[in-house]
Amino acid sequence: MIDSTRRWLRRNRTNFAVGIGVLGAGYVAGQYVLSKIAETRQRMSEDRVAKENLRRRFQQNQEDCTITVLALLPTATENILEALPVEHITQDLQQKKAERLGRSAGTLDSSSAIPASGPSSVTDDDGRSLASFQSGSYVHTSQMAASNSATGEAGPSRPTKSKAQLWNDLKITSITRAFTLLYTLALLTLLTRIQLNLLGRRNYLASVVSMASHSPQDPTISLENLDDDNVEQTYGNDFETNRKFLTFSWWLLHRGWRDVMEKVEMAVKAVFGPLNPREDLPLENLSALVLEVRRKVEGATAEERRSHKWLPYLLPPRDQEELVLRESGMLKSPSNSQPTSIPSPPSYPTAESPRSSSSTAPLRRLLDETSDLIDSPPFTQILTLLLDTTFSHLTDHEIRTDAYRLPDPADMPRVQEVPDLDSNLAKAKLAAILAVVTKQAHAIGNGVPNKYAQAIESVKELEAFAAVIYSSQFEFEALGDARTEQLAKEPPGRDEAVGEKQGAGVVGAATDMFENVWGKITGS
Repeated sequence: MIDSTRRWLRRNRTNFAVGIGVLGAGYVAGQYVLSKIAETRQRMSEDRVAKENLRRRFQQNQEDCTITVLALLPTATENILEALPVEHITQDLQQKKAERLGRSAGTLDSSSAIPASGPSSVTDDDGRSLASFQSGSYVHTSQMAASNSATGEAGPSRPTKSKAQLWNDLKITSITRAFTLLYTLALLTLLTRIQLNLLGRRNYLASVVSMASHSPQDPTISLENLDDDNVEQTYGNDFETNRKFLTFSWWLLHRGWRDVMEKVEMAVKAVFGPLNPREDLPLENLSALVLEVRRKVEGATAEERRSHKWLPYLLPPRDQEELVLRESGMLKSPSNSQPTSIPSPPSYPTAESPRSSSSTAPLRRLLDETSDLIDSPPFTQILTLLLDTTFSHLTDHEIRTDAYRLPDPADMPRVQEVPDLDSNLAKAKLAAILAVVTKQAHAIGNGVPNKYAQAIESVKELEAFAAVIYSSQFEFEALGDARTEQLAKEPPGRDEAVGEKQGAGVVGAATDMFENVWGKITGS
């Protein structure tokens, strides 16, 4: 029995070997497949967590942008209200009216009762217009102080103007102030989105690289690293650099708005200058006039709007950059020194590059990237959409309901079989429209809640633009920093033309990436 079993095993040992080999290979292959499946599941889980983390960071960043805009807007509002004191003109008109009433009362006392229906009607119109200004507008604190000093005994006397001149000044100043605030709000929103999303993107990249370079099982305590290999400072997660970069919004809040105001004022004078405050103005004509002002400011055609440069309104020129840092308190004011720009670092630094230039390299890179984004076509496109939203809210909601006494389109049913003829036939005095515009100027700059900021937040393309900035150039930054470190270690004397050619290729790839992501989001 044992011999026969041995003979049988000897005869079938090849089959047994093949079978065991097949079973072993199958087991190994099964374990390999199971390990790959587990690895794929883990990678998918990590990607899902990473995407969720990125989405959460992005949403938090957008909320920070909104809070920052609302915190900075009162600064620009105060400057604009001081530069365009509509309330002072209103007080002068009221004083003119009081003097006229006093003279007419004296005339009536000295003469018999003579009916004067024509002048009384004109006086009643002026009284109602001024009453609407007085009840619908607010007086800023600085304007109250200036008014008290002007009406005091020692206050300087202002040049006297006729009633027609005062009404014309009131018309131009009130419209210019409201429109300037709308432009400033839109520009401040876009500038803040660019700044905070650039910093958010770099901080997120720095955190990812830092987590990847330190194992969770490593019990070593990590101290602050101030050397050149510090990942956070390499990718821009430097507190001092971030503070200086955010400080550059000072230019728009204290200088840029004035350039915007001058351009808006010229357009308002050209469009609204010939109009009489007592003139009846249909809502449709008002919308056409507002659109004409925007065409003169932004450009009449799409090509003119694309070629319009908004960068001088948002960021200072190179020779004024240090002035911005000093005025904002980031740098100490030297005794005798001229404003100088932040030095531009070389595209590919060498090993002999001084350490001092590397301290300003992240700030210079952030400013240059911000300038490129402001000069890009998507910036103009988004700015146009934001202005469309804010101007539409002013004319189609606030002025429509307060001046024309028409229902708000938001409260009307969405489906209407018969067109709204009342809105086309409705008319309002330009003086009543100016009163609403004066009131809305304070709502734009200091409204709580700010309906205009809420209208801007509802523009989906704004979040798409922020998403492009936040997520489109991760690979470009990693490649650029790695290339910089590599060239810093190489000996100097390399052909500069090769470096310029490679740098142009990287910038071109980043531009193509930006356009591709923008096209996917907007669907164009």
